[in-house]
Amino acid sequence: MSIRTAETTWEGTLKEGKGNMKVGSGAFDIPFSFGTRFGDVQGTNPEELIGAAHAGCFSMFLSAVLSADYTPESINTVAKVHFGSDDTGPVIEKIVLTTKAKVPGVSAEEFAEKVAISKANCPISRALAAVAVIEVDAQLV
Repeated sequence: MSIRTAETTWEGTLKEGKGNMKVGSGAFDIPFSFGTRFGDVQGTNPEELIGAAHAGCFSMFLSAVLSADYTPESINTVAKVHFGSDDTGPVIEKIVLTTKAKVPGVSAEEFAEKVAISKANCPISRALAAVAVIEVDAQLV
């Protein structure tokens, strides 16, 4: 079993404070704030990182599923994380994955089946099971 690590430090109040997120591999060490999360301040936020993780995981899982019968040339996935609130506070309401894949030989029907398998089974989709809606719009190119 692999264990991956990430660390966050937050200093100050929610609105005036600031934080820093870093991953154990050292791939990034980045600041974030109330403004980057809830406003239009340039920078990243936890929801954007969830989107990146979900898009990456889904693309890799789809590649693995397709590779049983085909050789995918490319898979590009964009995640849009819809962040809102309900009576308990801030919540991820929906995630939409838009995928374009170049896979010689696969039919549209079989591609759709493999997309559905990947949506249901990629580890990040499974970890995000509490998100009310996860949509995938996938196209062969």
